[in-house]
Amino acid sequence: MVETFSTKFWIKISLLNLLIVAAIGVLMRYKIGFEFDYLDQKHLQYAHSHFAFCGWVTQTLFVLIVLFLKSNLNGLRIKRYNILLLTNLGCAYFMLLSFSVEGYGLFSIFFSTLSVFVSYVFAYWCYNDLNKLKSHHSSVLWLKASLVFSVLSSIGTFALAYMMATKNLPQHFYLASVYWFLHFQYNGWFFFACVGLFIAYLKSHFPLFKPSNSIFWLFSLSCIPAYGLSTLWLELPIWIYIIIVMGAFAQVFGWIILLSSLKKISFLKYIHFSTLSRFLFVALAIALSIKLGLQLISTIPAVSKLAFGFRPIVIAYLHLILLAIISVFLITYIYTNHLISINNYTEGGLIIFGLGVFINEITLAIQGIASLSYNVVPYINTVLFINSVVLFSGLILLFTANRAISYQGKAV
Repeated sequence: MVETFSTKFWIKISLLNLLIVAAIGVLMRYKIGFEFDYLDQKHLQYAHSHFAFCGWVTQTLFVLIVLFLKSNLNGLRIKRYNILLLTNLGCAYFMLLSFSVEGYGLFSIFFSTLSVFVSYVFAYWCYNDLNKLKSHHSSVLWLKASLVFSVLSSIGTFALAYMMATKNLPQHFYLASVYWFLHFQYNGWFFFACVGLFIAYLKSHFPLFKPSNSIFWLFSLSCIPAYGLSTLWLELPIWIYIIIVMGAFAQVFGWIILLSSLKKISFLKYIHFSTLSRFLFVALAIALSIKLGLQLISTIPAVSKLAFGFRPIVIAYLHLILLAIISVFLITYIYTNHLISINNYTEGGLIIFGLGVFINEITLAIQGIASLSYNVVPYINTVLFINSVVLFSGLILLFTANRAISYQGKAV
């Protein structure tokens, strides 16, 4: 029997994982606003973040990249990718359990380390398979870069694991390691993979679309110095600071060029786009514009020190990237490519989820701005809890509309 790749099966697993991420979010918000003595909040936070990264975003990107490669893969390579996806999924679930119970401990560190080695294997296999593609348009460059940044981000993971295991946590080294991992996951692996998939989609549906490689080089060459935006609270030499500022401007210029390219092909007027698809893509463009704008403003050292000194602002910014940009893009990509059932329940779930994302970002922004003057917004935690239920409800509807999960070795 020839091994095949069941895309819809893996996408349903991803939706289930996103639902679990949202469920943990509801529990965490409940613990903040109300009494719930069971489960440590810090442990839940670790479980929430690790499962979101490994079980939702990374798992889904693995699936979508394999789908991109599928027509050039033989049965043996597809079988290997299926096994790798199962292994990554197992790591994600074991991390979810172990972090929830013990926080950073023997089992959680073991499975998080194992997940890193799984990402190494995927990066190696995928990079080689990308090299074999006959068509080398710029989407391949973006996907290759994403794999490199995925590997690069693991330096932060190993540094954190070592500090947690030895109980030796120098403040500056700890924060630098956290931001290293987050930066090269968010702005490297996640972002570059998403853009690569998006450009591949554009190339297949818009024959006149000719993306400039300058967009790729502006983002890729600025990605490493952009890490410095997270460490401006350190005493950096002026020449390094200048490179960091240039990196922030480069990404804004790259985004402007990409938007100009999309305008030339009348992207939003594509006849096969539903109203919901257009709305989601516009929302994504606005969210990414805000992110790059905030990134540019943060090049002012005083602003950076102020922002990173207030936890609500950091949380709002991280949610903007992971939830409003990366997660919304993945769901939009899956929906637009009909990788899930297209029906009223699916679209209703997407609308509720999108509304929840919008309310979440607005509320977190208000909380972050208020924290600058050390003010507490009345009932803010209650609002955030209610909205977490809204997000969860939208995902329940979305998952229910695509609830049948079965793998029978059939390619879909």
